[in-house]
Amino acid sequence: MKGTTSMNRTPRATRVLATVGAGALGLTLAACGGSDSSSGSSTSASGGGDVPSWCGDKDIVLGMTDGFGGNSWRLVTTASAKDEASKCPAVTDFEYADGQGDTQKAISDIQGMVAKGVNALVVFPDAGEAILPALRSAHDAGVVTVPYRVDPGGEDGKDYDVFVDTDFSDAGRLWGNWIKKILPDGGNILFLGGPAGNSQSRDEADGLHEVLDASGGDYNYIGEQPFEVTNWDPALTQKVLTSAIAQNDKIDVIVSDFGPAIVGALPVFEQSGRSIPAIAASDGNVLSCFYEDHKAKNPDMKLFTVSTQNDHSRLAIDEAVARATGGEVPKSSTYPSSVFEDSTTKNKPVECKPDLPDDVYLSAQMPGSEQAKLLK
Repeated sequence: MKGTTSMNRTPRATRVLATVGAGALGLTLAACGGSDSSSGSSTSASGGGDVPSWCGDKDIVLGMTDGFGGNSWRLVTTASAKDEASKCPAVTDFEYADGQGDTQKAISDIQGMVAKGVNALVVFPDAGEAILPALRSAHDAGVVTVPYRVDPGGEDGKDYDVFVDTDFSDAGRLWGNWIKKILPDGGNILFLGGPAGNSQSRDEADGLHEVLDASGGDYNYIGEQPFEVTNWDPALTQKVLTSAIAQNDKIDVIVSDFGPAIVGALPVFEQSGRSIPAIAASDGNVLSCFYEDHKAKNPDMKLFTVSTQNDHSRLAIDEAVARATGGEVPKSSTYPSSVFEDSTTKNKPVECKPDLPDDVYLSAQMPGSEQAKLLK
């Protein structure tokens, strides 16, 4: 399922500046070499080891553009893409450009990549359909063009080669099934989403309702529907959650599609003599460590997380490189949602790394220690 808006996560300011420049990507894996800048740069992408099936034998220059690349989630996601590209010796150079939240710059970046002569281009089209004409022009110019995560409109094979999507409602269904397990008779659910009208949070809410509304349990959805608006901003999230705690004597589950952002307000439960409730969210080191630090004092607190999907970019790279180098195209162009942590089972234990920064996503393939280098 296509989503028209995906989160531009803003990290907690306690450890990481929200506007870390894309130049920090130069601190990533040695196999990627070189360094990047917000205006775009070239990086050697030849790696050792086994050559993956999606890597063909035709040498290419690979480009990647972000609509906005300046927060911890984007830094890790882009570095993951570079790491993936480094696995293919046929990728002789890797070009990157950050649109810095400016739609016109994002369009110019795509046009600039085409002018430089890249053979394949992966695009995070934050501005949605505003980016479609630039994608179409790149595709028409013979560049293998692969937008991912945010729906730019258009059609596969006509306006670009393939849209590498994710079904955000899957995350909602995963949360719903867990809530049904821990609260089979029902409960009060508070869902904290992103900007008003964004399709990611809306699709997640649809998946949540799909499971719980058919379960027969007495589930009540409190607050604004289909979700409380937080803009994925920790400061606004704290304000919204603090208000919800004051207005509702009973909250059984907090659902959040940016789990780390809720940490700042959770102590309000303790301050008011209430147990922190169960939490169903996306993962983040700060949330996991908060759980470990507070679970003993909060009998109702449980934690279930899905991956934040930093590695969505890896599938987009695989698709673009395969099509441009003559490699094997992945069987699916949809990146799946997956369970990362579940405090109620031994199979998916909560993972806290107190020696690493808050803004590390341990569900990503990239080790937390490598992510930490990006965030300095």
